[in-house]
Amino acid sequence: MTAWRTVAHFVAHPPPEGWRDDLAGRIGRRPRRVGVWTELAMYGARCCLDAAGEPALPAGARIRVSSQRGAWGATNAGLAQLDAGLPMPFTFMQSQPALMLAEIGRCLDWQGDASFALCRDPARVLQLAKLGASRDGLLFGIVEEERDAEPARSEWWRLAPA
Repeated sequence: MTAWRTVAHFVAHPPPEGWRDDLAGRIGRRPRRVGVWTELAMYGARCCLDAAGEPALPAGARIRVSSQRGAWGATNAGLAQLDAGLPMPFTFMQSQPALMLAEIGRCLDWQGDASFALCRDPARVLQLAKLGASRDGLLFGIVEEERDAEPARSEWWRLAPA
């Protein structure tokens, strides 16, 4: 069993005022046609990598993202648009976790092994993510949109084998 060390840990729960402007500054552009959930993921991933002092995620590293609800806002908006009779809801793509993973890869200038798990126990997802991970390590995040009284959350760990 491989021992792991935390290279960096970043928490935005809730994200600070002006986090979207900060994201745009960090990646050199404003995200377009992505939902809030994806922006939260991009923001946390980039901030965590910055905290680790890494300009780029190593090619052999893997990315794993966990959430209890995923892109909740975009999914609800898409269903409302579908109920209104639109043939393909405008927000449909924003509700897809694969879009979030692609945008994280884009903002980190990285391509590789990335996946998303919708689950109630992020510790289990992390446990699975560590299995078979390369020496380049892992970038692991938990991303939740604001809902009811719970603020938005983007929490990330950059982990490497000890």
